[in-house]
Amino acid sequence: MKRICIIGISGKLGQYMAEHALSLGYEVNGVCRPESAHKLARFGDRITLFTGRTDSRPTIARALRGCDGVLTVLAPWGVNNYASGTASAVLDSAAPGARLIFSCGWHITRDGKDKYPVKLKAFVAIFGALARLFRAVDIKDQIRATDMIFASDRLWTVVRGSDLEEGESEGLPVWSRHVGDPVLASNLTRRTDFALFMVHALTDDRLIHEAPAIVGRNSASAKRHSAQAHAVPA
Repeated sequence: MKRICIIGISGKLGQYMAEHALSLGYEVNGVCRPESAHKLARFGDRITLFTGRTDSRPTIARALRGCDGVLTVLAPWGVNNYASGTASAVLDSAAPGARLIFSCGWHITRDGKDKYPVKLKAFVAIFGALARLFRAVDIKDQIRATDMIFASDRLWTVVRGSDLEEGESEGLPVWSRHVGDPVLASNLTRRTDFALFMVHALTDDRLIHEAPAIVGRNSASAKRHSAQAHAVPA
């Protein structure tokens, strides 16, 4: 894998992904809105930037030419099918055999077997309703987008992030197929490590057609799980 594209490169997660990808020697294309392009000035000519809405099919098609990996920040902005439009454009425009990695939150479920804390379920229900009322965020459209991805036969991975914090990298997060697994209980990951996992997923074939829910490797629940996994039976 030589050239990748980051859809939504100007956001915090997108910029971290760009940093990780460049450090690994990837050539990087990026897509962001014209008004956000200034945020990427520090990358200079190390990235090739395509400006346009991230659900713009012509923009996505141009940016994905020659790319064998795509990292997509699946943002549920607005109420005009933004997330599903982005997912559709990526699925339709990426080269055959390209690895397609999408980001979202724990609230997305692939098989309905996730067990969510009451606090999280309440937050998603209330925030989703209010955000849609004010035409800011459409969680239901993000669900439509991921359902579209799950039904695709492309080489996809949907990375589901916990709550995020800033800070130095702690290394590659740990993951589980289902929210509710005790290893995820801490519900906290460094944003730079969420990005690190996205880039890692490009080349980890074990993650093809998986929707890993991640948590920081130094979180209390991850450490507890590791200690239990390595405990010597009495």
